[in-house]
Amino acid sequence: MIRINVAEAKRHLSQYLTRVERGEVVVLCRRNVPIAELRPVSRASERRRPWGLAKGEVEIPDDFDAPLPDDTLADWEGRD
Repeated sequence: MIRINVAEAKRHLSQYLTRVERGEVVVLCRRNVPIAELRPVSRASERRRPWGLAKGEVEIPDDFDAPLPDDTLADWEGRD
C-alpha cells in the first residue's frame, strides 16, 4: 500500500493507476491524512454461464404473452 498526497496523485495519476492495475492499493491523503483509497476493481468472470441452470424450476404458462385484462391494464397505466 502506498500513501500519496492529492497533489502528487494529480501530477502522476497514470503512474499510480498502472500500479493499481497491478494489484496495489493507493491511499490518497490531504496533508498526510488519509481521505480515500484507489484499489483494483474485481474483474467479471471470463467464463460463460452454462444454459439450463434453472431447468425444471420455472414453469411458464401457455398464455404468458396474452393481452392483459382491461382492469389489470388500467392499473398499470394509472387509469381509473
